[in-house]
Amino acid sequence: MRRTSVLREVKVEEAIGLPLAHDLTRIVPGEFKGRLFRKGHIVLDSDIPELKKIGKDHIYVLELGDDDLHEDDAAVRMAEAARGSNITATEPSEGKVLLKSAIRGLTVIDKTFINGVNAIDQLALATLQSNTVVTPGQSVAGTRVIPLLVAKEKVEQVERSARQWRETYLGEGPISVKPFRTLKTGLITTGNEVYNGLVEDRFGPVVRAKLEEYGSYVEEQRLSTDDSDSIAGHIRYFQDKQVDLILVTGGMSVDPDDRTPGAIRQAGADIVSHGTPMLPGSMLMMAYLGHTPVVGLPGSVMYDKYTVFDVLLPRICAGIRIGKTDITELGYGGLYAERG
Repeated sequence: MRRTSVLREVKVEEAIGLPLAHDLTRIVPGEFKGRLFRKGHIVLDSDIPELKKIGKDHIYVLELGDDDLHEDDAAVRMAEAARGSNITATEPSEGKVLLKSAIRGLTVIDKTFINGVNAIDQLALATLQSNTVVTPGQSVAGTRVIPLLVAKEKVEQVERSARQWRETYLGEGPISVKPFRTLKTGLITTGNEVYNGLVEDRFGPVVRAKLEEYGSYVEEQRLSTDDSDSIAGHIRYFQDKQVDLILVTGGMSVDPDDRTPGAIRQAGADIVSHGTPMLPGSMLMMAYLGHTPVVGLPGSVMYDKYTVFDVLLPRICAGIRIGKTDITELGYGGLYAERG
């Protein structure tokens, strides 16, 4: 015969010698919120005053049935099902398990999987957004169930879904962190005024700093006139040198003298998009020469603190190929020009 769960309410004065069915939390507004007693703690006579201080006149004693899971066990199993590369899991605390990044990298989180879990009544899985830059030890996701006990079948449904996800994505989990690669970058700065020494190059230092933030570097910087043949020649030069990333700065506006977009096409690159719906940075061009990203950077990258380049660069450094859909989705929430 299958056992059913029994949850008994017991007065704290009568609970001495009994195990707690769940963690008990203590809250001091503005000072502390955390676990006072752990699940399974055997209640002592000396515990009674502390239980009273947190408003507990009764505690629960649990006899777990065959078809149910305790909140801690459910949270652990959900976390393990979702956990992918470069993710660690905490011990359960107050019914929750946190998934944390083991490295500095970029989150890769499947929204459809997350929504599927949260569509199951009484289950909760909260995450950061995908493509978020995280540091070691930073929380990426948290799992828990709403009641103290939950039907085992609900958690098994999450596990089945995760197994199917791994089969589709070659063993990777739905929540992972991709490390940043070290990209050897070729930088082309366009503009007659810079080439002829009339104006100091201001793009180079900005671009170098942004690359270094993700562990990449400029292998070589070359100056070019505003001549399409010259710019395309520099692009092909870096292609022959087998750099990992080619950045072309300047010459991206609609001015007739701005020849960079045409030169990127002339060099043979496949254009993902010329223009983005994000502001600032709407004139950026995203392209590929084979597997090598080629990015045409508009002037806003030089003087605006945060542009579309800051959104795409960590993805590129994490080895994620940018597609048209990635560009299209930048518009929603992509107005940065008036922030701050």
